[in-house]
Amino acid sequence: TPGQAIVDATAADGVIEDGTTSCDLSLISGESAPQQRRAGDAVLAGSVNLASPVTVRVTAAGPDTIIADIARLMDEAGQSRGRYVRIADRAAKLYAPAVHALAALSCAGWLIAGAGWHQALTIATAVLIITCPCALGLAVPVSQVVAAGALMRRGILVKDGSALERLAQVDRALFDKTGTLTLGRMEPLNLDTLSKEQASVALALAQSSRHPISRALNLALKARGVTPAAVDQIGEEQGQGVHGLYQGQRVALKRPEQGVNKAGAATRLVIGDSHVDISLADTLRPDAGQAMTRLAALQVPASIVSGDREEAVSEIAHKLGLPAQAHALPQDKIAAIKALQAEGHQVLMVGDGLNDGPALAAANASLAPGSATDMGQQAADAVFTGDSLIAVPAMISAARRTMRVVRENFVLAIGYNVLAVPLAIMGYVTPLLAAIAMSTSSVIVIANALRLRRCAQ
Repeated sequence: TPGQAIVDATAADGVIEDGTTSCDLSLISGESAPQQRRAGDAVLAGSVNLASPVTVRVTAAGPDTIIADIARLMDEAGQSRGRYVRIADRAAKLYAPAVHALAALSCAGWLIAGAGWHQALTIATAVLIITCPCALGLAVPVSQVVAAGALMRRGILVKDGSALERLAQVDRALFDKTGTLTLGRMEPLNLDTLSKEQASVALALAQSSRHPISRALNLALKARGVTPAAVDQIGEEQGQGVHGLYQGQRVALKRPEQGVNKAGAATRLVIGDSHVDISLADTLRPDAGQAMTRLAALQVPASIVSGDREEAVSEIAHKLGLPAQAHALPQDKIAAIKALQAEGHQVLMVGDGLNDGPALAAANASLAPGSATDMGQQAADAVFTGDSLIAVPAMISAARRTMRVVRENFVLAIGYNVLAVPLAIMGYVTPLLAAIAMSTSSVIVIANALRLRRCAQ
């Protein structure tokens, strides 16, 4: 039943009845900067209240919330990927019956040719041993295990045994922006314009607030070795920022009249009659440009599909030279993936938020950063723990190298059988020699797979 409640983090969809606050909507809509919400504005389940309490009238709860809709979309999108059959499963389904049938036919053939039961059964046993599908059965899993170990040492956790097979086939990549191409946290852009005194006052005010802009300013200034000034009577007012008294002057960190700037967000440092505006933005992940260059070299064109504002998305798209779509809902991201798949493309999705879960499940393969939501990590095939985006092309390159080794192992295993099985059928191989030959073929396949220990470098 709809009602009223005072909340810090919304667990249901609703409308603000009273109060004004800032909300972090990045997990739901991809908005990188905190959004102002006041009476009459809608709030969604999963958004985080960053400032003062507000009274919210609940309009949808439980299975009717936006989060429940996203979960349903993710389940529906993941069904198509669930029909994927691994190479090892397909090979085992055909190979095992063929081995036993061939041994039985060899026994029957020698009996028809006039051989005794002992000779016929010995030859059939040799055929069964020498064609034991160990080499073929090891061709895929041992390669995947070695590659997964190499990737784990690189900080990339592969969750699904078929992920490497699907990643090796991708020829298009779609990236979310907030928290994926960017670090998902605000960073000051123009701290060099502050004098030593201004930086000290800004730090004293910023460290007294839990607002995300203040926290970002606090971390950045401390990283520069700034020490806080002696500011007295520090207080915080909703919508008015942080204020205090420094050497008899009123000082404050507050929202500038222009509000959110093109780059992302801003705060105004006021000292007496003077002021300076500090711009902040969600910064690119390390090596983002290099990662896009390596993806292009792998012939995997990339583009951005984000729920963030047009200005914020175009800023990142311009820096990376990528086509981009802004204001994308979870349904829009799935539609973009389906459109590429309809053209015959194998799509890689890289995302982190709740709103990326359905797209991660719908794509042919998917990656998520370690900072992703639980839903994002659950839907992704692999998770990279570091900040660098180099993990994405490294994962694709490792997957392709793995599949090349898998194909080599298949050639070795099949070539061995083509040479060895006729000799066993003709009676030239004893069961002991067959066991030695079979073991040798398995060792060769494993040794070839061990070359993947450096596939993630």
